[in-house]
Amino acid sequence: MAAKRVLIVYAHQSSGSFNAAAKDAAEEVLAAQGCTVQVSDLYAMKFKATATAEDITGEVKNADHFRYAQETNLAWEEGKLCADITEEQCKLTEADLIIFQFPMYWFTVPAIMKGWIDRVLTLGFAYSQEKRYSQGIFKDKKAMLSFTTGSHESMFSSNGINGDMNVTLWPLQNGILHYCGFQVLAPQIFWAPSHIPSEVRGTMLEGWRTRLQGVLGEKPLYFTPLDCFDREKGYQLKPEVHEKHATKEFGLTVGIHLGLALPPNNQMKAGV
Repeated sequence: MAAKRVLIVYAHQSSGSFNAAAKDAAEEVLAAQGCTVQVSDLYAMKFKATATAEDITGEVKNADHFRYAQETNLAWEEGKLCADITEEQCKLTEADLIIFQFPMYWFTVPAIMKGWIDRVLTLGFAYSQEKRYSQGIFKDKKAMLSFTTGSHESMFSSNGINGDMNVTLWPLQNGILHYCGFQVLAPQIFWAPSHIPSEVRGTMLEGWRTRLQGVLGEKPLYFTPLDCFDREKGYQLKPEVHEKHATKEFGLTVGIHLGLALPPNNQMKAGV
C-alpha cells in the first residue's frame, strides 16, 4: 500500500476520555502502516465554531445582505478566507482519509465540530452546484465518523426509544460527507462506553485497532448515484430507476426509500 495521508478532526475536551483513546489508537496504528497522520484538535486549537463575516479578510461584497455561502465562495476564490479556515482546507486537500472523532451530542456532532464543517467546507472549495454527491469534489477521498454514544446500542435500534441509528446518521453521512463527494466508510460506533466495564472498553479499542489495519481498503457505503436523478425535474429519481426498484422489498437508501421499508444497515455497513 502506498503511503497515505490521514486527517483526524477531533472534538473532545479531555485527554483522559475514550474519544482521546480512540484518536490515539488511530494515530498509532495508521502511522505504523506508513501513513502521515495529522490531528486537528478543535478544543485545543480553540477553533471558532460560528460562521460569520469575520471569516473573510477585508470587505465583503454585500454587507447589507450578508450571505455566508456566497461571500465565502468569493473569498475562497480571491484568497481572502481567514487563516484558520485556509489551514484546515490545506490539511483536507492533502488528506486521502478523514476521520471525524467525537462524542455524539444531541444525535449529531458537537458544536465545535459542526463549526469546522460549516466554515471549512465552503462553497467552491468543497462543493458546487455541478460538483456534489457522487460527482463531488472529494470523490477520490474517503471519510468516516468514529464516535461514542451516551445510549446503549439497543436504544438506537429500529424499535428502540432513540430510533434507528441508520436514520440518525443519514444527515451527517449523506448530507455532509457524501454531498461533498467523499467515499463514506462505515462508521465506527462505540456504544455507551461510560456505561460499561473497563475491560469491555478495552475490547472496543482493540476492535478499532484491528479495523484500522485495513480501513484504507474498505468498501464504502452505498449512495444512489447523481445520474439516477433528473436535474430538469427537480432532481427527482428517474422513472426507469424508480420502476426498477418499486417492486423490491427495500428502498434504495435510508433517505431515498421510495416509501418502502428502509434498507437495513444502509448507513452502518457496506455491501448490504
